[in-house]
Amino acid sequence: MRWRLVPTLDLDVIRKTRCVLLGSGTLGCNVARCLMGWGVRSITMVDNGRVSYSNPVRQSLFYFEDCLDGGKFKAKAAAESLQRIFPNMDAKGINLAIPMPGHFVSDLEMDQTLKDVELLEKLIVENDVIFLLTDTRESRWLPTIIAAYNKKLVINAALGFDTFLVMRHGIKSSRSTSTSLVDESLAKSLSPKRASVPGSQLGCYFCNDVVAPGDSTRNRTMDQQCTVTRPGISMIAAALAVELMVSVLQHPDREFAAADTSMSDEDLSGDATTPLGIVPHQIREIGRASCRERV
Repeated sequence: MRWRLVPTLDLDVIRKTRCVLLGSGTLGCNVARCLMGWGVRSITMVDNGRVSYSNPVRQSLFYFEDCLDGGKFKAKAAAESLQRIFPNMDAKGINLAIPMPGHFVSDLEMDQTLKDVELLEKLIVENDVIFLLTDTRESRWLPTIIAAYNKKLVINAALGFDTFLVMRHGIKSSRSTSTSLVDESLAKSLSPKRASVPGSQLGCYFCNDVVAPGDSTRNRTMDQQCTVTRPGISMIAAALAVELMVSVLQHPDREFAAADTSMSDEDLSGDATTPLGIVPHQIREIGRASCRERV
């Protein structure tokens, strides 16, 4: 497909991008569908849950039949659905429990936990973009550490009742920064009048934490453990997460792309750093006033 409106759009780099989705629930299903729409052909779904009767109405890759007989594993059911939609998809479903800080591991579980860590690291190394779409904050910690070590692009999406956060994690550049904190390539790719932060200096989901993540499900009922959210919020957040990934891939510096931070309307309408516009660090929906903030 050739885009006449955006002739410089590099669709080939999108098609070749391998994505792993950690979390195959509401966000995971919506992100996968949007990735397919952009032409991504390699998607690995990861989860350790089963499809329950309440899932199909909110999670777009599941059907009522997936709930029967105890429910299919979410990751495998989602991968099968992707292949039914488009048979040429390279879709895989991996049943995996991500080890989490604050969650006790018994001696009997230690061997399986170590295997889970090895498999998680293998999945991150083998893929180009890692989407963090899990239910709890602490389940995102280990993938964040492994991805940072391997210099992988991480796209993180988190939901509240009527709020969301979509962000990309910064990646430390292997290039020398002894002469300047800003890489020359990054500086040249941006307009001198546009406020920006180099991609190598962007934070991750946990950078502002003053304590380590813990068990957020302890002493909570099932409804408190689940993210209660307006149905449309997940679709908006999932779409923005994929659009952020695509914009980063279209940037000359790819995963090291500097983040546009100006709040000026002139910058939004001026020359952008990619064919699709600016590339922010994060996008937040900050409440019932539906005031979207770009940072």
